[in-house]
Amino acid sequence: MNSRQRVLTSINHKEPDRVPVDLGSTPCTSISAIAYHNLKQYLGITTGHTRVYDVSQQLAQPEDEILERFKTDALDVGRTFNVKDEDWYDIHVNGIDMQWPKWFKPRHNSDDSYDVIDRDGTVISRMTKDALVFDQTYYACLEEYPKDYKEFQSIVNKSSWASLAPPPFSNIGEKYFWKRLRQNAINLRETSQKATVLNYGSTSFEFGNSFRRMDKLLIDIRRHPSKVEKLMDFIQEFSLNSLKVICGYVGDVIDIIRIGDDLGENNGPFFAPRIYRDMFKQRHTEVCDYIKKHSSMKIMFHCCGSIAAILPDLIETGIDILNPVQINARDMDPRFLKDNFGDDITFWGGGADTRNVINRKTPNEVKKHVLELLEIFSPGGGYVWNTVHNILPDVPPENIVAMFDAIEEFNK
Repeated sequence: MNSRQRVLTSINHKEPDRVPVDLGSTPCTSISAIAYHNLKQYLGITTGHTRVYDVSQQLAQPEDEILERFKTDALDVGRTFNVKDEDWYDIHVNGIDMQWPKWFKPRHNSDDSYDVIDRDGTVISRMTKDALVFDQTYYACLEEYPKDYKEFQSIVNKSSWASLAPPPFSNIGEKYFWKRLRQNAINLRETSQKATVLNYGSTSFEFGNSFRRMDKLLIDIRRHPSKVEKLMDFIQEFSLNSLKVICGYVGDVIDIIRIGDDLGENNGPFFAPRIYRDMFKQRHTEVCDYIKKHSSMKIMFHCCGSIAAILPDLIETGIDILNPVQINARDMDPRFLKDNFGDDITFWGGGADTRNVINRKTPNEVKKHVLELLEIFSPGGGYVWNTVHNILPDVPPENIVAMFDAIEEFNK
């Protein structure tokens, strides 16, 4: 099997020749620039660059040498943009040399913080001196909700997640962008023979957080549900309009589209399952129905936290894949998930605990941890290995190598 066949076989709940592996195909399955820099040093790799393709989370784009070394099977279509040296510039941040994309020019302040500034001077995101990521600082609907869809459209780019989108959508203003995206997707799939992923982003609740800060949005869901419903209607129209273009141009040439909503925290969903069913489930179903009707893409749904209580509902919406499979949250025991939902959904992630294990344990302990999870998740397919969300800056490089050594041992 080639990589693409391996991934699609597993998504279709058949056991492939080996467990498929991902590193960097999405901004939720990637690696921080600091961890990547340290990994390259540990491996003795002195060529190439640490290029930050997701500027909000400060994630590095894994280079071909790393992807081949770790035998990965999926690629982000966005990596086909910003491929020239002149598309990047050198910068020293957080103690390491890296490169930022040339379109990203935050203001460097005297206290060594960085501000992302909108055209009207609004600071929409900031990375303080001791921070490792850019945090959103401006919420367009903090005081009031938009009155109509036209007003909503005018504030979309004031959202940190929209204005700092990773490629390909960081390049959406370029001439012939959609034609280029289609041709790039075709070339990537043919030349790499790996599964290709398009990262679209959040669809409802999480997108709403970027306009109406989470604390206010959660309160409004109970106190002013009609206002939240109206905002969700605007977001739904925006999402379906966007997907109409995406499916029309690349729906037949990309294997997987990533959508999602972070609906959970460590101890359970942000709201009762009843609220999810009343306010969000139908919206997610409409999005999935549209993608399936107008494309051949499999649907990856990114959803952090303890979401076992609503996982049956998410499956009913039509999603094919769940990521990041946060096994360190309540009720997200790997064996429980595999036994109860493994026939209905593919788990893409859950292969290593990024919070408690790979950043704190010894390489031998990490290897044992990964092998145990592979034994649980891999039988019968329906699994693509990745960590629980991104590899964070505090993960030692020897533990990253230990993870992939465990996968290689298991696959043999």
